[in-house]
Amino acid sequence: MSHDGVTLRAIMRSVAFLTAGALAVPAVTGCGSEDPAGKPLAGQDIAPAARALVADGGTLRWAVDAVPETLNTFQADADAATSRIAQAVLPSMYRLDGNGRPQRNPDYLESAKVVETEPKQVVLYKLNQQAVWSDGREIGAADFAAQWRALSGKDTAYWTARNAGYDRIERIERGANDLEVRVTFQRPYADWRSLFSPLYPKDVMGTPDSFNDSARKKLKVTAGPFAVTKVDHKGDEVVLARNPRWWGHPAKLSEIVLRAVPREQRAEALAAGRIDLAEIDPEAAGRVTLADRARGAAAPLQGPNAAAALRSWAVANGSDEEAADEEITARERRHRAIVRYERQQRALGGFEVRKSLEPAYTQLALNGADGPLADERVRRAVARALDRGELAKTVLKPLGLPAVPVGSHLALSGQAAYADNSGALGGQDTAEARALLADAGWVLGGPVEEKKEKEKKKGEKAAGGEGKKAEKTEKDSPGGDEGTYIVGEDDKAGDEDKSEGESGGTHLAQDGKQYANKLKQGGAPGAYAPKGTAAPAGAAAGPLAKDGKPLTLRFVLPSGPGSRSLNTVADRITRMLRKVGIRTEISKVKDESYFKDHIASGQYDLALYSWPASAFPATDARPIFAKPVPAADGSLNVEQNYTRVGTDQVDQLFDQAVATLDEGESRGLIRKADARIWAAAGSIPLYQRPQLTAVRKDLVNAGAFGFRTPVYEDMGYLKKGARPAPGASASASASGG
Repeated sequence: MSHDGVTLRAIMRSVAFLTAGALAVPAVTGCGSEDPAGKPLAGQDIAPAARALVADGGTLRWAVDAVPETLNTFQADADAATSRIAQAVLPSMYRLDGNGRPQRNPDYLESAKVVETEPKQVVLYKLNQQAVWSDGREIGAADFAAQWRALSGKDTAYWTARNAGYDRIERIERGANDLEVRVTFQRPYADWRSLFSPLYPKDVMGTPDSFNDSARKKLKVTAGPFAVTKVDHKGDEVVLARNPRWWGHPAKLSEIVLRAVPREQRAEALAAGRIDLAEIDPEAAGRVTLADRARGAAAPLQGPNAAAALRSWAVANGSDEEAADEEITARERRHRAIVRYERQQRALGGFEVRKSLEPAYTQLALNGADGPLADERVRRAVARALDRGELAKTVLKPLGLPAVPVGSHLALSGQAAYADNSGALGGQDTAEARALLADAGWVLGGPVEEKKEKEKKKGEKAAGGEGKKAEKTEKDSPGGDEGTYIVGEDDKAGDEDKSEGESGGTHLAQDGKQYANKLKQGGAPGAYAPKGTAAPAGAAAGPLAKDGKPLTLRFVLPSGPGSRSLNTVADRITRMLRKVGIRTEISKVKDESYFKDHIASGQYDLALYSWPASAFPATDARPIFAKPVPAADGSLNVEQNYTRVGTDQVDQLFDQAVATLDEGESRGLIRKADARIWAAAGSIPLYQRPQLTAVRKDLVNAGAFGFRTPVYEDMGYLKKGARPAPGASASASASGG
């Protein structure tokens, strides 16, 4: 899980109460009808080229967020770089295709299928007879068994972060020969294809010491097209070199260097020749695109976009270095900034932006633990106030990507389990939102204890681990409130279209304490109000109140350099909520404390963050939506359900789906679970995240991978004079936007 600009562990791959019959849930598509999974909204953009056109040799320098703390993907501090390394150096029985669906990996697996269902489920793996570890030993049943024992959860000496699926295995044994592995399950497991990807050698999984410690810094034995040759934390890089024992297509590149570069520094690193490939933010993508268009021109800085880009870059990069020299005039500083910028732009002309959509979606999370959002009617009102299509367009349309709202919590368009179940909640409907709020007791024009509210705020502390009061500024604290910005408090009627915070915002951080402010609004026709109920005059403007308190929701956002897109989306959301009488109080917090101190601990009302899409939602999505249960110590065990909204029915549907070996039936159960998650309104999927990658123009078979697992052995640089097929690098959109 991640929010735009802040990445969480790749391990996260790894709602109050819904009254039965009270909410309509659309029927699951029946047999014979069109598959609701559809197609991916955007395809890969990797400049595909035949291997014959790719030169032999060369080094690819690939930007990552950080050198990973561990090379063991099953540990708690594994991250995206850990997974990237594992893909290049370790076996995976299955990898994802362009639709985000698992496909057998023939380099390791000749076949795999369920050969028995009674009395127990048995899966028979037949391994590629050429598959060997880098020490020459054949990959076999001993490796499968060691991984199962390490991840089964039975031996607590193994510091594992996830064991889903492995805990259902009863035994693993050799088949008819050394190339066969029989896996017997004690309980049926629909997502058996998720197991043993990656597969570690028994040298790593065989003992707690080797699992916990040895595999953190090095992998002595591997079995992929590349091998790990150096992990340099001081030098901020990991070096992967060709594996001489690799039996598949030999790697085209001699080396892949994963180099840690902060996202805000990647455009400069590309221009300096330190990296060849990097995921970048929209601002950096704009610079690369501008440089590409201006390549060969005498003056690369032309037009309003270029001027705006220069101003932005000069503010961030042009002042610190020269500010110490008081002899330099402002004009000279501007000139130096322009020269540096133009030099970088010329260097960036050798790159292009390849774009797709990430296999992840951004959502609005609604904390249902307490406060106004503990009431399902208020959560549903928030959801019905949102125009998800407009929010998707805000982020994706300027990038030329399909701006289609995500219709599922559990899969993305093209994946087998996908279906648009948003109808279980309903689309944007201002009147319906007001009716829901009125039914919950939030009324327009109710008395508000203004003095008491302000005194309360003055005594509260700023968000974050330090517990210090937020700095007060006029811009961020209108009306004298400290450390907050309350959207709608000082708005005049008719100001709905005024934009706040679009420039990235300077709203201050607020304390991490959960706010439980409550609010109100007038009635209108809807599901929770009697048919024909009239909306009161002036219902379009003004805040709601209940029990002397305004309906104000605390909206927590990250403040780091990669959060500009989120802040723009948050601004749109606040304006949509204001139209139904809901005020929002923006709190900006540091990236490093955003999840730990706010999202995971429940110190928010509204928040924006992302979840990755899994090919195995019955396994991987269950902890995200499981109903929280009281722990032995009296605390609430929420697993990864940071909205604290769950139902017994959703849990039961996940349990049934993961134990059903009929794939069609399992998909149907997942879709039913998703419809009920929509109805509970704990989280609202908004849009699939953009994937923007800056790549050297002669680098092929690499870029914005979309759903598909990268094929590391095919990456490389074009031979002199060679060109990929015309139009091959264009991102293929399956639908408009």
